[in-house]
Amino acid sequence: MFDSFASVREDIDSRLRGAVRDRRSPMHTAVVATADADARIMVLRGYDAAVPLLRFHTDVRSPKAAVIGTGGPVGVLFYDKAAKVQIRCMGTGRVEQAGETADAAWAASTRFARRCYLGEGPGAGLGRPGSGLPIEFEGCEPDEAQLLPARENFAVLLVEISRFDWFHLAHTGHRRAILEHGAGRWVAP
Repeated sequence: MFDSFASVREDIDSRLRGAVRDRRSPMHTAVVATADADARIMVLRGYDAAVPLLRFHTDVRSPKAAVIGTGGPVGVLFYDKAAKVQIRCMGTGRVEQAGETADAAWAASTRFARRCYLGEGPGAGLGRPGSGLPIEFEGCEPDEAQLLPARENFAVLLVEISRFDWFHLAHTGHRRAILEHGAGRWVAP
């Protein structure tokens, strides 16, 4: 089954492309970790297998945006419990607030999704339990004019992958492969 580096890479690419399209995919949400040992769950929004490049949406006011900046180390962990496949990605992240990629991601997002960027910045203190959104947008979908101020807080997190660590659990024998710099190697699980 997984007996070549090509089959491993095909599995990685297939799973990540599927995770972008299918919100029910177990790999649609991933654990993203930054150099300050902070980790959080994020939604995979795009995957370009040719680069390879992962795309997530983020708030420029978030601590991770400051840590990553225009070139910080990022680790991303995907796991499919039913398939018993784990994919660890290591690479360099960059946060882009402006430009074609960020503009296209903003335009493709729903108004409900864009609404999140109207509120207080991630980690901001609140005087009461709440979402941090202005009261008028709690449970409501803003119109395009109301969303204009939110665009300045929106950015994309792009992670250019330099290393895939693919791991398949199987009662017949686990398999693990490292793919990096155009080469692969089998390693003990």
